[in-house]
Amino acid sequence: MSVKTLLVCLLLFVPISIAAHYLEWGSLIVFVAACLAILPLAAWMGTATEEIAVVVGPTLGGLLNATFGNATELIIALVALNAGLVDVVKASLTGSIIGNLLLVMGLSMLLGGLRYKEQEFQPIVARVNASSMNLAVIALLLPTAVNYTSTGIDGATLQKLSVAVAFVLITVYGLTLLFSMKTHTYLYDAGVAEQEVEALADANLTGETTPHEVNLWLWIGVLLVCTLLVAVESELLVDRLEVATSQLGLTALFTGVILLPIVGNAAEHATAVTVAMKDKMDLSVSVAVGSSLQIALFVAPLLVIIGWILGKPMDLNFNPFELVAVAVAVLITNSISSDGRSNWLEGTLLLAAYAVLGLAFYFHPVIEGMG
Repeated sequence: MSVKTLLVCLLLFVPISIAAHYLEWGSLIVFVAACLAILPLAAWMGTATEEIAVVVGPTLGGLLNATFGNATELIIALVALNAGLVDVVKASLTGSIIGNLLLVMGLSMLLGGLRYKEQEFQPIVARVNASSMNLAVIALLLPTAVNYTSTGIDGATLQKLSVAVAFVLITVYGLTLLFSMKTHTYLYDAGVAEQEVEALADANLTGETTPHEVNLWLWIGVLLVCTLLVAVESELLVDRLEVATSQLGLTALFTGVILLPIVGNAAEHATAVTVAMKDKMDLSVSVAVGSSLQIALFVAPLLVIIGWILGKPMDLNFNPFELVAVAVAVLITNSISSDGRSNWLEGTLLLAAYAVLGLAFYFHPVIEGMG
């Protein structure tokens, strides 16, 4: 069965999840059906974004990809934030960063390394990304450190600190887009050139003399419909989350850090692994690390600001164990990617680190009032 066929089949879970909700088939069935329904919707959102980017050009296309790259996780997080599940939102943010750095890069390096003895990617880009991730770790760590080293600090003060830090992070995110799409585009040209060569090769194989024409309004419609359906499915998922996870014997922390990011990031995971197996590690690393940077520098601070505006307070005071996990993920990823080369063993090391962290979160006790 091809990937496209599988995605079409998974779309059946959209009406199934809605029927399960209204016919009251049980929280667990609704939760599982909603998770499975989000997978193809996220994939179609990614495809629509890429098709629209072809029409609007590289600059606007890059901005569009940057904006909608983590739209699924953002929608799920917004629904959870509106429901007051702040701890789950924070856990899903840290889980997305950890998952992209360890699980996605690990699978990409492992499967790509089994096919090619050694793969290369831009070490300069890896170093820039590493510096940005270090900043993200510092920004997430400091509000928590302030809370744990200060006696009597109130929630309002911590909220103000978090909002101020959020504006700094979003500014930095904007500057990273300016760096990659305007002032230093030549550093990222290798991946773009590879995409163009692959598109031409595909066109030749299918007998096409010119690239396929993109129906802009069709793909805009697909993007809007998928976004709306993801919002509906996220509502169903979040409503049943606490009951369903308790029936599965999972804690909210494990669900937020491991389960939700895998559901929201599945399409990106597949893309990164696929291009790595085609010996395009530049693109693979760009997808994995770029997604982590977007979560840390854009999605997390945006949720803080939106929560502040809507009166649904969310600060950057995370569970200390989550921060330890993020710091570990960033440390091992930076050390492995700094030389611009990868092999299957390095991929295995990243996956082993993810497995160890996953086990730690699974056995981590639920402590009320933490982060």
